[in-house]
Amino acid sequence: MRFKTFKYGIHPKDKKELSKDCLFEDMPTGEKVYIPLAQHLGTPASACVEVGDYVKVGTKIGEASGYVSCNVHSSVSGTVESFVLRENAMGKRIRHVCIANDGNYEEDFMPPLVNPTREDLIARCKDAGLAGMGGATFPTHVKLETKGEIKALIINGSECEPYITTDYRLMLDKPNEVMEGIRYIAKALDAQEIWIGIEANKEDAIRRMEEASKDDKNVKVFELQTKYPQGGEKQLIYAITKRKVPMGGLPSDLGYIVLNISTSFAMYEACALGKPSFSRYMTVSGEGVVRPANIYVRFGVPFSEIVEYLGHKDDIAKVISGGPMMGISLHSFIPVVTKGSSALLLLSEDEIRDVDPTPCINCARCANVCPMGLMPMMTDALILANKVKETKDYHPLSCIECGCCAYVCPAKRPLVQSQRLAKKLIRERKL
Repeated sequence: MRFKTFKYGIHPKDKKELSKDCLFEDMPTGEKVYIPLAQHLGTPASACVEVGDYVKVGTKIGEASGYVSCNVHSSVSGTVESFVLRENAMGKRIRHVCIANDGNYEEDFMPPLVNPTREDLIARCKDAGLAGMGGATFPTHVKLETKGEIKALIINGSECEPYITTDYRLMLDKPNEVMEGIRYIAKALDAQEIWIGIEANKEDAIRRMEEASKDDKNVKVFELQTKYPQGGEKQLIYAITKRKVPMGGLPSDLGYIVLNISTSFAMYEACALGKPSFSRYMTVSGEGVVRPANIYVRFGVPFSEIVEYLGHKDDIAKVISGGPMMGISLHSFIPVVTKGSSALLLLSEDEIRDVDPTPCINCARCANVCPMGLMPMMTDALILANKVKETKDYHPLSCIECGCCAYVCPAKRPLVQSQRLAKKLIRERKL
């Protein structure tokens, strides 16, 4: 086969035509922003400002409170008005810092790095509060501090989730900046090789990244088969190297670290511009949006303001934060933009599958497409029977929750939810 790929997976309609030709535009920021102290994987940040304090754009307002944690910064200049409990995308009420925006956008950036060492780059990554911007939001400095030898830095440019076109536009419009961020990351990891994987349906992005890296002999751009979930860490590693990450293991166990395009661009901004992580590019799309767009938006802006800015149609059937396969279905527009807000989708009735599940017909389609080689139907059956201990034999902890199983299930079983429940119960019962 011409293109590199992994085993199994699916081929959903990508729906990227809605926004792929939309140039980035600045999203206006309202009179107030609500910045959550927990917008990354791990321990929430501890507030380091008080009501009445004046802050600038980039001022640290939340201090990382553990090894797996991130600093949080103000996205506007103005006065800290209050601390409020608001719902996040998961529906959990968490602490937000409410800042009254004065509209001046005075900046409080760090000095740009000049000839930085590995230690300088890791420290800058930590100070800037960088977290994985593909949706996982794992603190980036923790990845960079890996102790083992790293053979290659692998950059995920596949953006395999339908609808989302943020990384695609970054590769087209800001390839040199993205490449500079990749070089910073490689230096922080002391990685000798840089491999960039991009799906074949993004030929123009492949050409741009090849042009941006033409002077780097250690950089290679791989053309990947257009398939979901090509952007999964383990799937991407297998596609390029044909090596499998051990069950329960990490990519670093094989000598690889995987980061995505948006995170690489954020690394460029943090190192070359001294800019903390307080904003991001994201896609707003779906048949329910009047004007699909790729926008630059500051953290703490409520989704309601984005919907008002771009307009919405009357037949919205579902709203999702993230992609349609792995994103989170929302019940309101109260949540705000955070480090992990890669997309906001407004989907119509024709774009969703809103039907009641029926009993499993034992067709094994879910097992035939699972990129991790699992048997989701068995976990689903055992969880329904409350046989939590027995689910361990089917390795639900290895599930990446990509949604391939539920996508192909003719009985419309909620297979991903069963895997999540199995994971939760196994950990709670320390099995």
